[in-house]
Amino acid sequence: MIGVVEECFPNTTFSVRITSQEAKDHTLLCHLAGRMRVNKVRILPGDRVRLEMTPYDLQKGRIVYR
Repeated sequence: MIGVVEECFPNTTFSVRITSQEAKDHTLLCHLAGRMRVNKVRILPGDRVRLEMTPYDLQKGRIVYR
């Protein structure tokens, strides 16, 4: 899904609002994928990101692409 970063928290955690049609205006608490941590990708509020959601907890996700 595609979303917009709204707020940054410690430990590479972000609040992301989804803009995709599947879950429009849903807010998730997302962390960075390991590949993005290794390559030191910087994410700031306002960035558009691609994320994955877990089917077990609909409030959490993982950012996989900026």
